[in-house]
Amino acid sequence: MFVRACVELPLPAERLAGLLTRDPEGWIPGLAASSEELGDGLLLQVGFPIDNHRLDRRVELDLGEPVQTPDRTWLPLTWRAVSRPGLFPHLEGELEVAPLGRQVTQVGLSARYKPPFGLLGESLDRVLLHRVAEATIRDFVERVAAGLVELSRASNGHR
Repeated sequence: MFVRACVELPLPAERLAGLLTRDPEGWIPGLAASSEELGDGLLLQVGFPIDNHRLDRRVELDLGEPVQTPDRTWLPLTWRAVSRPGLFPHLEGELEVAPLGRQVTQVGLSARYKPPFGLLGESLDRVLLHRVAEATIRDFVERVAAGLVELSRASNGHR
């Protein structure tokens, strides 16, 4: 299944692309390294808010090397649930920064996942679970965008 979410930020793409290629602890809120559980893996809570609570799942996040072209910068990523990984989809995607103008940038995530449980999982995905995936991706992108904005302000001496 395919899922995509994006947000627009009033910042130049070059600045955000430079930040995206830095250490992810600076721009992914809530990211934690875990040498005990996952070797040198990165851990992250992903989910979405619902009725003044959060529905979250802890995932192992793997980030690939950034790719920069004149039109955009993207970072390959995958995540998988830490506990009971067979119950949750494994996600593969690209986190991208692309200019929409001189001072407007789109931060987006395009991703693919395969629901667990074969045909039953695909049916559940069509009825309900795809909405959960969309909400999770949207929340992640919004959090990353907020982290990039904060890092941009901090690197320019604004707090």
